[in-house]
Amino acid sequence: MRPFLIFVFFVFNLSLSAQDFNDLDSLFVDRDLDNYSIRLFTNFKVNKFSIRDGDSKAKFVPNNRYGLGLGFANKKIIIDLAINIKNPNKDKTSRFDLQGSTILKNQNYVKLYTQVYKGFNAKNNFGEPKVFRGDVRSVSVGVNYLRTFDAIEFSYSLLKAGLSEENHKNIFITGGVGLFGSFDYFSSDSSLLSETTSLYFNEQGNVRRYQSLSFGAMAGLISYFKLPYDITATVNFMPGIGFAAKKVTIDGGSYHPSNPMLYKLDFLIGVNYNFDRYYVSLTYNNDLNSTSLDYGNNYLLNLTKAKLAIGYKFGVRKKQL
Repeated sequence: MRPFLIFVFFVFNLSLSAQDFNDLDSLFVDRDLDNYSIRLFTNFKVNKFSIRDGDSKAKFVPNNRYGLGLGFANKKIIIDLAINIKNPNKDKTSRFDLQGSTILKNQNYVKLYTQVYKGFNAKNNFGEPKVFRGDVRSVSVGVNYLRTFDAIEFSYSLLKAGLSEENHKNIFITGGVGLFGSFDYFSSDSSLLSETTSLYFNEQGNVRRYQSLSFGAMAGLISYFKLPYDITATVNFMPGIGFAAKKVTIDGGSYHPSNPMLYKLDFLIGVNYNFDRYYVSLTYNNDLNSTSLDYGNNYLLNLTKAKLAIGYKFGVRKKQL
């Protein structure tokens, strides 16, 4: 964990040291009231992971995945604060889930996330009963950075913050290249697999703890579309490949998987509808990370976020009839 935090600090310190204070102020401070809105939203967040051995798959999914909150937005940054909605009829998943993205200097897309979960439903694809495991923990921390070939600030502003039109193109598509880094960890007091589910896996599938530190390169395709009736849409696709230093602990010992490759896919789709001072936006984002644990076992981390927001824009005059 410490090397990853040092890496994140180095990246942001390098970026900020290249700016004077006026440039730094312009990254986040927007003095135009027309670019601000307040928003009410509901979201869906989930950090789930799975282990697969051939056709057998054991997956771990948290409870209370929905939230309700309030936030504000401008073209530079969106801050949303939500309260997690808990179902009294289900076992509780304890969580800290912080995710965010912004665009710096028009062409630098940055996504950060920190997720700490405890308590998962243990499911499978071979008919064994689902059980809740309160001892299972998961920690995921990461950063994605993409330098785009063209300015993309306008497309994100329109879609996520409901801002006024700044570009006359009906279709906009650009690409980019960048880097990613992440720390990933899960553990349980005993094996993740129960006595019945372990029969479907090999001996090395009885994982008690996993941790990895990964770095890699990514590319991206970001698109923006104007549709009829003041509707806009976006589709973003960002695959990546990297190397991971991994350690797996099983009953009776631990080992370092020999295959260091990690494969990543981060994609987002969204639509936005503007009318006078109001807007409605719906986004869905999925970040998949896959790597081998050796012995025919594979690990998949799935970070999913969906959000429906209704916003009210300040400083925007209604159209005259």
